[in-house]
Amino acid sequence: MKPQVTIIVSPRERFSHTRASLESIYAHTELPFQLIYVDGGSPQPIKTYLETQSQQGRLQLIRSDQFLSPNQARNLGLQQAETEYVLFIDNDVEVAPGWLEALICCGEETQATIVCPLTCIGKPLHQKIHLAGGEARILTQVKGRKTKRKIHEKHYFVNRPLAEVQDQLHRQACEFAEFHCMLVRRNIFQQIGPLDEDLLSTREHIDFCLSVLHAGGSVYCEPAAVVTYVPDPPATRADLLYFSLRWSDAWELHSLEHFCQKWQLDQDKYFKKRYRRLGHRRHQGILKPLVHRLTLGLPSHWLEHALIPLERQINQQISKRYSQLLEPQVSSHS
Repeated sequence: MKPQVTIIVSPRERFSHTRASLESIYAHTELPFQLIYVDGGSPQPIKTYLETQSQQGRLQLIRSDQFLSPNQARNLGLQQAETEYVLFIDNDVEVAPGWLEALICCGEETQATIVCPLTCIGKPLHQKIHLAGGEARILTQVKGRKTKRKIHEKHYFVNRPLAEVQDQLHRQACEFAEFHCMLVRRNIFQQIGPLDEDLLSTREHIDFCLSVLHAGGSVYCEPAAVVTYVPDPPATRADLLYFSLRWSDAWELHSLEHFCQKWQLDQDKYFKKRYRRLGHRRHQGILKPLVHRLTLGLPSHWLEHALIPLERQINQQISKRYSQLLEPQVSSHS
């Protein structure tokens, strides 16, 4: 059978889960598919593993020796895709049996532009819900002569145990999906263009789904398809650098400001909350584990807070270093 779908795998925030994620796709996918792996600056062991997979004909490898933003990586894969559907999936996601069949079935039966699975988080796999669809729309409020535009966003069943809400989950139309795993009809890009690369690290999923809905497309969540993303702390130097850049203050600020201007939104509490939380992911993913090791597992909130200014200075230097890089040199292997 000729594949209907091209799976495009790209880095989310680190590299160390690459093999487990890819082997999960191989093990639990029965439908024929093409696979494009976009590798942005992975360390030598991961690079070698992916080159071996490419030489064995299991994937088409697109390699940049420099780090890539997620949308930049996805667009590189999208340029090579020729199938009816593309499926964007991050390199820290593991899939359950039947996942792709259920997504394609939903797409065919509903004619949806975007289909997302039931996305779980953490280990044990497929047990705690991260996203089961959600709402994302722009609300307009008129008060006197002033018109305000703000974003409304709501996640369904977030952080709920799957076993507790299984009977409440069903296929449904929704308003947004996330790039952890997302099936998309490729022809939509002829209408709206490629993914917005000015969104370096955040709001890219909301931006894409808003664009699709404004173009007359539709979004569905199919809970018969189950995947899990595994957000472990950075495990290697390359992980640490990419994680720091991906969630840098500079990348987040640029993304939020661009998103706000693009959709002509007011700087309301939605944005103020995110500005206050700048660096939160690095704090949780890097700083807290570091303090845990330094104190041999003993809690030390004062040390965490004392290190935040130093970590921010280091993060500024990392951002500055990578902002000065030239355009990535990309190679492709069939």
